[in-house]
Amino acid sequence: MPNLTFVLPHWLYWAGLLLFPLGAMYIIRRNVGKQTEGKVSLPIAYFLLVTGGFVGLHRFYLKNLLGFIFVPLFLGILFTNVEIRDARNLISKADNDLKSAVFMIEHHQNALANGEISEADATPLIESAREEESTARTEVETAKQNAEKWDMTVKFLASFTLLLLALDAYLLPGLTRRRAEKEKGLKKDITYVDVPCDVDTGVAPPDKTVQALENRFTRTVDRINEFTGNFVAYWSMIAVIVYYYEVIARYVFNSPTNWAHESMFLMFGMQYLFAGGYVLKNNGHVRVDVIYMHFSPRKKAMTDVVTSIFFFVFALTLLGSGWVFFSDSFGVWEVSFTEWGIQYWPVKLAIPVGALLLLLQGTSWLIKDITLLRQKTEA
Repeated sequence: MPNLTFVLPHWLYWAGLLLFPLGAMYIIRRNVGKQTEGKVSLPIAYFLLVTGGFVGLHRFYLKNLLGFIFVPLFLGILFTNVEIRDARNLISKADNDLKSAVFMIEHHQNALANGEISEADATPLIESAREEESTARTEVETAKQNAEKWDMTVKFLASFTLLLLALDAYLLPGLTRRRAEKEKGLKKDITYVDVPCDVDTGVAPPDKTVQALENRFTRTVDRINEFTGNFVAYWSMIAVIVYYYEVIARYVFNSPTNWAHESMFLMFGMQYLFAGGYVLKNNGHVRVDVIYMHFSPRKKAMTDVVTSIFFFVFALTLLGSGWVFFSDSFGVWEVSFTEWGIQYWPVKLAIPVGALLLLLQGTSWLIKDITLLRQKTEA
């Protein structure tokens, strides 16, 4: 199989983190309320053919059992790639043994010519080295023949798979049309419940009790963190795409990337920081609430106000230290020490930004708790 030499450009990485969630949000907004159950789509079928056609995903999507034809072909490609890798290792080892044997022959001959050893001592050493040379040459030739055999096998399997995919690309419109006609006769017993919710987030609006504790500042902070949390949630879909490419590049084309793992653990680190305020807004952070859970709302609010000092100390420390990290990184235009060399200052910028979002959300909660405590009746 040919090697893949694609390296993700830095600009495409940062643009993808920004534009992919916006595109996903737009698609979801357009399809809110549309019933798509039981329908097959030709664009989706072609997408599956391009991305997963080598294992028959496009056929399985259309509920066509002929997709199983692709499975043994793909397994055969994986097996032959392993054999090719092993054969290359054997070639490298045998070639090193050959070079070592040739070196020893020349070394002993030079020693004999310079009178460093006698002919009686040099002869058996030279003969032994020549035998090793002959054995190594045989091993090299055998390993090369074995590698060529497996290389021809994988090329045949890959070519046959590409031929089937090209044929399916031609047949796909007809297959999709026939599947859609069959689906029309199927009725799904599905009950749809119309629940009022936000189009972007899918979250139901707060009740009047909660709204009574809010003001313009708390509503603004809540909306910012709600949007941010939903925005970075779509980054998880990017990870699926990138790791999918990594697996295919590594195990099908013997071309592991030097950027997939690094790009994703940096992305998840930023996601963790940006989502802190969102999780706090939805009360999702881990807490020891064995006693707290039994308190009334006013007692909970009082407890939150008293303990909030520890939260603000942490958030302000994270904000200050994070800004120092970002400033130092931006000042020297820091990049990673790996071969990919991605910029580090945007990653470190996520520390103070995430801390600021967390701090704002904590302030919003504090305002709501104080408002609740000032009320004369239990909320």
